[in-house]
Amino acid sequence: MTDASAIREHMEVIGADGVHLGTVDRVEGDRIKLTKSDSGAQMEQAEGSHAGHHHYVSLGLVADVEGNQVRLSATGANAVLFEEEEGD
Repeated sequence: MTDASAIREHMEVIGADGVHLGTVDRVEGDRIKLTKSDSGAQMEQAEGSHAGHHHYVSLGLVADVEGNQVRLSATGANAVLFEEEEGD
């Protein structure tokens, strides 16, 4: 697993295919909390109850942290399936 301390606020989270998934708000435990304003609400699959609240990505999906990007081991479409919502 990647060192969570390397993940900083406002870093871009991308899938293995380079698709933008969100922006880091902060790391909470074993999950990355994405900012509410860029947390799945802009994704095609995200409508209704998916918009307007935080989403979380497991640190176990992080493949690499380089520059200002957190790259996941899953593609964008697959990573969305693993996202957790606020309250999960």
